[in-house]
Amino acid sequence: MSTVPNLKVKLFADGADLAGIKEMAANPAIKGFTTNPTLMRKAGVADYKAFALQALQGVSGRPISFEVFADEFGEMEKQAHEIASWGRNIYVKIPVMNTRREFSGPLVERLSRAGVQVNVTALMTTEQVARVTERLAPDTPAIISVFAGRIADTGRDPMPIMAACVKAMKAKPKAELIWASPRELLNIFQAGDVGCHIITATNDILKKLSLVGKDLDDYSLETVEMFYKDAKTAGYSIAARAAA
Repeated sequence: MSTVPNLKVKLFADGADLAGIKEMAANPAIKGFTTNPTLMRKAGVADYKAFALQALQGVSGRPISFEVFADEFGEMEKQAHEIASWGRNIYVKIPVMNTRREFSGPLVERLSRAGVQVNVTALMTTEQVARVTERLAPDTPAIISVFAGRIADTGRDPMPIMAACVKAMKAKPKAELIWASPRELLNIFQAGDVGCHIITATNDILKKLSLVGKDLDDYSLETVEMFYKDAKTAGYSIAARAAA
């Protein structure tokens, strides 16, 4: 197994809690950050721009993605230009389609050609990746986020799909592929094995990096000790049967 310093994929932290972003920003292994309106709502964010500006201060110039939240492409475009104006390290997240299943490719093309760094998000198929890649300007950095974790939730193996996505994006070398929505730490190594450029993970997964390479016998003992300690703390007892 690879060690953390030798990972073949860049680690991005995914979240909308400012304290959590600050904590992950202190870790040099974290190369960038992502968020989305759902995470922001769960974190209790009320003022979108105020949150974004605070987050920007905490990430020390590393890439960070903020998402548009309109459903009409014209309004998405206005929001994208506004968001992009907040910082040079910003990637603007554009959903692959709107709620009416209308492909966002023309908008992605306009933004990318205008120099906006887009992060096209919520993709699930190689075909979607190929269509988006065609729309990207060759000289503008971009990200495509494929939700491998959600693919796995449907019972499909995301590995061959992600490998095919890497190949589909080779025509645009300034575009990077994100393995999004990972479910476990193992996904970090899987993402590296198939050639993904980035994996974005929540803090609870990233905090498990200290376990990489851990001796499994030691881990087994620690697990037994945990069960024993918790049962003792709870005061559990099993009364012995009286002798017949």
